[in-house]
Amino acid sequence: MFHGSMVALATPMHDDGGLDFEALERLVEFHIESGTDAIVSVGTTGESPTLNEKDHCVVIRKTVDIAAGRLPVIAGTGSNCTREAIDLTRAAMESGADACLLVTPYYNKPTQEGLYRHYKALAETVAIPQILYNVPSRTACDLLPETVERLSKIPNIIGIKEATGDLQRVQEIFDVCGDSLDIYGGDDASCRELMLMGGKGVISVTSNIAPSAMREMCAAAIAGNAEAAEKLDRPLAGLHELLFLEANPIPVKWALAEMGLMGYGIRLPLTKLSESYHETLRQAMRKAGVI
Repeated sequence: MFHGSMVALATPMHDDGGLDFEALERLVEFHIESGTDAIVSVGTTGESPTLNEKDHCVVIRKTVDIAAGRLPVIAGTGSNCTREAIDLTRAAMESGADACLLVTPYYNKPTQEGLYRHYKALAETVAIPQILYNVPSRTACDLLPETVERLSKIPNIIGIKEATGDLQRVQEIFDVCGDSLDIYGGDDASCRELMLMGGKGVISVTSNIAPSAMREMCAAAIAGNAEAAEKLDRPLAGLHELLFLEANPIPVKWALAEMGLMGYGIRLPLTKLSESYHETLRQAMRKAGVI
């Protein structure tokens, strides 16, 4: 249902932390013009932990309205509270989102049975296409392949964003799920190889600032053209690494501000990128041809 380069969109803010809807419109138009295949609104890169429930829903609705059907919008609606995740997912569906991305419940460390029941309750309660999101480095919670296999049998669970960067893990999911679930990369550095293995795309941080190049690389990788994909990915390698110099989305928000697409606003406890990293990231941006 969804494929290619899907941007994990940053949420623009003013210096005081207020939401910047003019910049949000610029970003969405930038991605439409660049051929980005889909937008993920209010995921990790969208600063979901610093948005309250009202802001969360407003940003998703505004993004859907600006996109106006010109590309799919996938809403980040996960929570470590199943009831809250249901409320956010229902609100996203009512706002017109095309699907929802649901991170594993963080901090409270549910069992695999708890994860299964959490996602089953979401899927059965809200009839929107849903994508699982496994990122144990952030959540202290790992959605194992055997649980993914159980969940893949639920009709409106259509995919998984696997952000471990572990290609052996990806192969295990392919082995147990076959074609019943689309697999998307959540780690830019390994996503090319994941797509060459049969993955359908990537939910990407790098595509925030190099959308055209990421779209071309993803198209080549999904088509199985390993040589072309590697050539297109090579100039992006520095961004894949250096956009994580500090916690995401700190570096990518700074880079977008440097490109003039939004301001430098970010909400505490996140802070602006340390000055000592500015030139290092600029060099990677130059190599990728975005400045």
